[in-house]
Amino acid sequence: MERSTDYIIKSFKHDGHLHRMWYSNWLIPEKFLHPEHASESMFVLVNSKTKILEADGREWVSKIPVVSFFIPGEWYNIVALLESTGIRYYCNIASPVYKSGQVMTYIDYDLDVILNPSGEINLLDQHEYERHKINYHYSAAVVAKVQAGLKALLHRMENKSAPFQDDLVWSYYEMWKIKETGV
Repeated sequence: MERSTDYIIKSFKHDGHLHRMWYSNWLIPEKFLHPEHASESMFVLVNSKTKILEADGREWVSKIPVVSFFIPGEWYNIVALLESTGIRYYCNIASPVYKSGQVMTYIDYDLDVILNPSGEINLLDQHEYERHKINYHYSAAVVAKVQAGLKALLHRMENKSAPFQDDLVWSYYEMWKIKETGV
């Protein structure tokens, strides 16, 4: 498995301040992407026990492996959390990802959707979104993109469309483990 430089993922709020940063993420090389993921030009990144910086300056280390999916042009991203009870998909309604060098950035628009291993879907942070919509002066265009992103994400979830496929998430994690250990 080829070695590569780690990528940084940076999440910002609408006003430009840093929300959260993940320091060490391995980008799955395009040649190893599942054809369905490659056809959408997805960026698939894997991390485990990576250092995370919060907006308030607090740093901590993640406890579980994660496979993140960024789909160019889509107003959401998908974070597959590989937990002992199964894969929990934590999805951020966010601006489309922007890749510059070894850094991936996006604007987090507060709304989160979780798909639990049981198949239950939960929408989170509606109040935070409504508060920030006023405080950060989201334009009508941004509000429309956020709502369209939420609708498109829920459609993907309900249809178990890519990347909501546990077997592929596990295969990406296994690739990362081979890259890390050389075994």
